Amino acid sequence: MNPVTLNRYAPERHIKAPTGSDLHCKHWGAEAPMRMLMNNLNPEVAENPAELIVYGGVGRAARDWDSFDQIISALKNLEEDETLLIQSGKPVGVFRTHHQAPRVLIANSNLVPHWATLEHFS
Repeated sequence: MNPVTLNRYAPERHIKAPTGSDLHCKHWGAEAPMRMLMNNLNPEVAENPAELIVYGGVGRAARDWDSFDQIISALKNLEEDETLLIQSGKPVGVFRTHHQAPRVLIANSNLVPHWATLEHFS
């Protein structure tokens, strides 16, 4: 089985971002991106939430459901002096930074020509 396509379809999952002033993360710097990510997959907002597609037919909120769950977990455990790095929809690391650094950095479309094929990303 191709690991890139694992766990991309989950019709039983219904994501709804929390609202109100109760924190689900350790601080608002992590709570805000968690709520934004979850809101993107709300069935009232997303084009195809079961496949993580936000809009445009192929734009995913996360690479797959395992990556989504890992991102949410990382955000819930993120300290105020740490930064979560997400590359192409997959969490790749949490780094100690400082309290004024961004809590989340996202890098997309970092392609190496040899692997930049439709077959590789399908």
